[in-house]
Amino acid sequence: MEGRAWLGGRPGGGDQTHPTRSCWLFLRFESAALKISSPSAGLLLFRRPTLGLEIFLAHPGGPFWKARDVGAWTLPKGVAEAGEDLLSTAQREFQEETGIRPQGPFISLGAVRQKAGKIVHAWAWEGEADPTQVTSNTMKTEWPRGSGRWLTFPEVDRCAWFSPSQAREKINSAQVEFIDRLEVALGLRESQSNP
Repeated sequence: MEGRAWLGGRPGGGDQTHPTRSCWLFLRFESAALKISSPSAGLLLFRRPTLGLEIFLAHPGGPFWKARDVGAWTLPKGVAEAGEDLLSTAQREFQEETGIRPQGPFISLGAVRQKAGKIVHAWAWEGEADPTQVTSNTMKTEWPRGSGRWLTFPEVDRCAWFSPSQAREKINSAQVEFIDRLEVALGLRESQSNP
């Protein structure tokens, strides 16, 4: 089958020494491949107060991210639904994760590939937001994995405004490129890709 790998046993049946484990490995591998291949899209909110540019970032909720700070923050983003326009995905996800309705115009920031292979597309928009008023949708996950214990928590547990240098420290390292591209688009720095 295209895009699938069967780990252990034969996909058509037959003798398997560990059928349960084989199925689990197959489904886990397939699930990870689907997550990597499905693009994500998000919005980077910015404002220009008198002191200069500020970037609005979100911190993921849940037990895995609870004690993480540097490199854990992100632009609000999510996976595109089948056939969904990526900018529409970005707008929907931003509103679901912050409770804030984004208003264009939107500046395309292109796409980046994160360390695990996930492709993230982003657009920037200028606006205002009160981080203390953020309301996020919730998600459910088994924690710890395999424990049978399910937790429900906000997808985003908090948001904050950062200067570009602070944001570069806080954000997922692959997403730093979005901040660089935003500064170029706003004329605050020169493009690094000079011919």
